[in-house]
Parts: sequence; C-alpha cells; structure tokens
Amino acid sequence: MIALLQRVSSASVDVAGERIGAIGPGLLVLVGVQPQDDDRTALRLLERLLAYRVFGDAEGRMNLSLSDTGGGLLLVPQFTLAADTRKGNRPGFSTAAAPADAERLFDFLCQQARAVHPVVATGRFGADMRVSLVNEGPVTFWLEVPPAAP
Repeated sequence: MIALLQRVSSASVDVAGERIGAIGPGLLVLVGVQPQDDDRTALRLLERLLAYRVFGDAEGRMNLSLSDTGGGLLLVPQFTLAADTRKGNRPGFSTAAAPADAERLFDFLCQQARAVHPVVATGRFGADMRVSLVNEGPVTFWLEVPPAAP
C-alpha cells in the first residue's frame, strides 16, 4: 500500500458540494492500493501512520506521532498513487488494485483506524472529491508498505 501523508492544521473532503469528512490538526493521508496488498498490509500501514513521528515536541523536533498528539486522521482513497509513471506521457494503472479489491481494503483500513484512533474521517471511494488542506511545514512523506511475505 502507498500513503502520501501530510501534516495539516486542517483538512476536509467534499463530494457534490457536501462536506463528508474534516479534521483539525493531524494527518491527511492519500491512500493507494496495489494488487498484492491484503489485510496485513493495511494493518501495517495503519500502525506506521499512527506511530510515524512528524509532529513537533517542545523543542520543535519531529518526535511526536499522531497517537501521541491525538490529532485527526483523514483517509482519502487515491488510486492514482499506484500509477506506473516510468515511461511515456500517460500514466498506466495496471499497477493499481482492481476497484472492488481496493475499495474493500480501503474500507478495512478505515474500520481498523476508527477502532483504535479517536478522530478518523474519510473520503469516499470512487467519488469525485474536492480535498482541501492547510499543510503545516510543509511536511509531506511518501510511505510504502510492501505486502507481507506469504
């Protein structure tokens, strides 16, 4: 699984003019699913998202995680993160999971996040979304969690 995480002071997602998810300070995470990903991959990604130290401590060093701060987590599905961009002028999507598989895994990730973190909001799989954010820093990281070995 691929996650593009951004430390934000606020973020929201709208669909058809309706606000469906919003957070204050925390992480906006765009999530891409690849064909080999499974529930274990999603759980490992969630573990990393909650523990990744991107928030400033008293000295301003990035030593605090989302779990430490209790900030919001906004998860937004984005299949284009899994695109193959190695050649040509048009991305290929054979490296992204099939829509039904990706939706199931994204929903699983969201369900697990809600079970362990106090503030979780989400985008809507397959929807035309408008995502707004105020990136703090800016702080943006690409995390890729490879599928577990069989």
